[in-house]
Amino acid sequence: MKEIRHEPMAPTRTQWLAPGAAIDPHRHDDHQIVYAGRGVLAVTTSTGLWIAPATRAIWVPAGTVHAHQAHGELALHLVGLPASENPLNLAEPAVLTVGPLLRELILAHTDAHTDAHTDVHDDSPERARLRAVLLDQLRVSPQQPVHLPTPSSPQLKAVCEILRTNPADNRTLPALGREVGASDRTLSRLFKADLGMTFPQWRTQLRLYRALVLLAEDTPVTTVAHRCGWSSASAFIDVFRRSFGHTPGAHQPRS
Repeated sequence: MKEIRHEPMAPTRTQWLAPGAAIDPHRHDDHQIVYAGRGVLAVTTSTGLWIAPATRAIWVPAGTVHAHQAHGELALHLVGLPASENPLNLAEPAVLTVGPLLRELILAHTDAHTDAHTDVHDDSPERARLRAVLLDQLRVSPQQPVHLPTPSSPQLKAVCEILRTNPADNRTLPALGREVGASDRTLSRLFKADLGMTFPQWRTQLRLYRALVLLAEDTPVTTVAHRCGWSSASAFIDVFRRSFGHTPGAHQPRS
């Protein structure tokens, strides 16, 4: 990341981003919950890429440098929390499940203002009670591993870049290793040590991320399945449902 803006207060508001729009790298002195009520949101930090469709939110701890990327038309809901208030007790970014109640609480808490430059400042008892329930729901929200960590090893970077360029590349780790000049044993060790996951786990996360982007662009489910490397639409739908709790069609704009 290049120039980094410092915005001391993390805003609480709703704003719309056009497909492909981005918010450049910045940091806050506050914590922030970032939620896409519509579209798919990607948040990039120094440790990787965090992905959130409408059933997920992203926890961004105070001081974390992050940038936003919109896939599809994005309804971006931002909830700022003081650094002294950490309902999740987390010092690293995380992806959280957003159930129906938490979704409505986030929308109600952020929709008072929809201007990108207007934050919510309302100290009424009603708003305080709403915020208290929202924090309670955040505390019990399950974390989800929709995260694509960034490698640091040159050999691992080379393998990951090959697959980022073409997620449908179905070559085995030994075959990819031959291309980058590393043994599959070395690469397997690096995936676990550098990224905290196995090669199949990372490749599945990459394919799910790319699938979410394509679905936000209204790409047909069968096309998404083949572009992302699944052998059939049914195989893709099965993995997607197990990961997100519903079928891919729920993420398409026309749905």
